Amino acid sequence: MSEPAPVGGRSAQLKHTGLRPGWTTGACATAATTAAYSALLTGDFPDPVTITLPKGQSPAFALAAEELVDGRAMAGVVKDAGDDPDVTHGALVRATVRVLPPGSGVVFRAGPGVGTVTRPGLPLDVGEPAINPVPRRMMREHIALVAARYGGTGDVEVTVSVDHGEEIARSTWNPRLGILGGLSILGTTGIVVPYSCSAWIDSIRRGVDVARAAGRTHLAGCTGSTSEKTVVSLYDLPEDALLDMGDFAGAVLKYVRRHPVERLTVCGGFAKLSKLAAGHLDLHSARSQVDKAFLAELAGAAGADEELAARVASANTGLAALQLCAAQGVPLGDLVAATARDQALGVLRGAPVTVDVVCIDRAGTVVGRCSPKGPRDV
Repeated sequence: MSEPAPVGGRSAQLKHTGLRPGWTTGACATAATTAAYSALLTGDFPDPVTITLPKGQSPAFALAAEELVDGRAMAGVVKDAGDDPDVTHGALVRATVRVLPPGSGVVFRAGPGVGTVTRPGLPLDVGEPAINPVPRRMMREHIALVAARYGGTGDVEVTVSVDHGEEIARSTWNPRLGILGGLSILGTTGIVVPYSCSAWIDSIRRGVDVARAAGRTHLAGCTGSTSEKTVVSLYDLPEDALLDMGDFAGAVLKYVRRHPVERLTVCGGFAKLSKLAAGHLDLHSARSQVDKAFLAELAGAAGADEELAARVASANTGLAALQLCAAQGVPLGDLVAATARDQALGVLRGAPVTVDVVCIDRAGTVVGRCSPKGPRDV
């Protein structure tokens, strides 16, 4: 199949590295759902099937499987992760759609190879199929478009499955997080951006260089698009002051140490930045883990009693630990932010840079924040 490359800054970085982008499981599931529902209403499967991603790209996906029988339609798409070393590359993502009574809305089910949430602390309720919020929204939007085009009601059940997904999931953190039975259907943009470590770190360095050349004195290292939006809303920073840090906090800090700016804001998810607070400079889940015992120590320092600290230490996720503390008025998020800031200052080794840290949840809500601090304040 032929798909357009991503647009914007990340596209330029991909051209620079020569790496080919791919598609998330969420994009594949949306394409399969669109094709299946179209066939259910018309009798024909569109092949290739075109969808619109959250940032406006319109890739086309070839169908690898299709079936229309007994009031159900199934379509399958093979995931192409591009040049990213993704364990789900080549997996067959299927969506089976059947019509529900009017007023039922869109109901999601986990088919074979898709996990089910069994523990709290994730962005989905316990018992829900592990189909994340953005892929759900994408599928709902495309179901509505198909319904409007072909005269359907849009009331359907969508069962997403992944061939051999349960086996593939053993290579992920899903079992440890309480997502059982298979993979998660993921993706916030629909695009897999494949960076090797060296290419990504090089892009961080070039980002600092460009910002300094433009006279920027306040930069922000962000773990993703949600944290970028947060720092823009807090500080009204221009685009060239935003560093796509990803998991490479150490790369940002070490380069800024050699090429200082007046101020650096580090913004990211609470769980990732709790790793920085614990002294990890690589925040990737394969190379560092959220230390719940460390969080329990911080919670105790912030006023948690022994019972709460014990619950934090045994929490399923960092988000669950944060929620436990928030319910009892313990500012764990602020303490993680302050501790991460102090770790960052240690890496900067006295460079003339003032640092502050902002922790957010998955929706972009600030859940922890600290005041700026520089080498003279240490």
